[in-house]
Amino acid sequence: MSAEYATNGLIGVLTPQANTTVEPEMWSLLPAGWSILNARLTSACDTMESRLVDYADNLSATSAQFANAPLSALAFACTGASYLMGHDKEQRIIDEVETRYNIPCVTAAQATATALKTMGAKKLALLSPYPDSLNTVSAQYWVSQGFSIVEKKGPAMINDAFHPIYAMSTEAVFQSYLQLAKSDADAVLMLGTGMPTLASLVRGHQQQLTPAISCNLALAWATVHASDNVDISLDDWLEGKHWLKRFRLIAGGS
Repeated sequence: MSAEYATNGLIGVLTPQANTTVEPEMWSLLPAGWSILNARLTSACDTMESRLVDYADNLSATSAQFANAPLSALAFACTGASYLMGHDKEQRIIDEVETRYNIPCVTAAQATATALKTMGAKKLALLSPYPDSLNTVSAQYWVSQGFSIVEKKGPAMINDAFHPIYAMSTEAVFQSYLQLAKSDADAVLMLGTGMPTLASLVRGHQQQLTPAISCNLALAWATVHASDNVDISLDDWLEGKHWLKRFRLIAGGS
């Protein structure tokens, strides 16, 4: 039985505790008849890196918050945890969750790797909101997935805000995109799930910049396709054919 506002599918999204971007972007990205139910990944650890590891280690237990909601799939909207635990541990956790709940589980990092390969990208320019410590393991993760990194830039972290990543502005993200589009990368990868990306993706497509993808877009695409045989190509997702109107509604018409 489907939920009234999710007649085609309902995704259980697992979001880092202070992240203000995942829910509006995921809701915007989904096709008609799809919706999300959100749960927060929480941790009392005192560093970003230790919290990320904690989120991953407790993923199976955290997913129990959804109880018997009629979920089509689970979406782990936290790329930093995947970088720190590496592909092998990431896959073990996915297998554990899928066995326990008997529905597909997709991580943002694995979804993004799959999307980039579908795009035919091999050389990446990373648009990164991360501190240097996380940039290092992030680059290692993408190299382990078979990509090469040709350049990296990102907006300045806003250290006096409620969170240095989640407070970044769309304009700062787009200016970094413009710089990275001058590289010889096959694709610009907008990292993380907390940095706002959708307006920059739309502007980049309109201006015919180097193709770009964000982790939230890849997660929505991969989770929907893991749940159902939805006939929407990745190119259409990248161009915003089904989600642009919905995004403009939530973004106040921008």
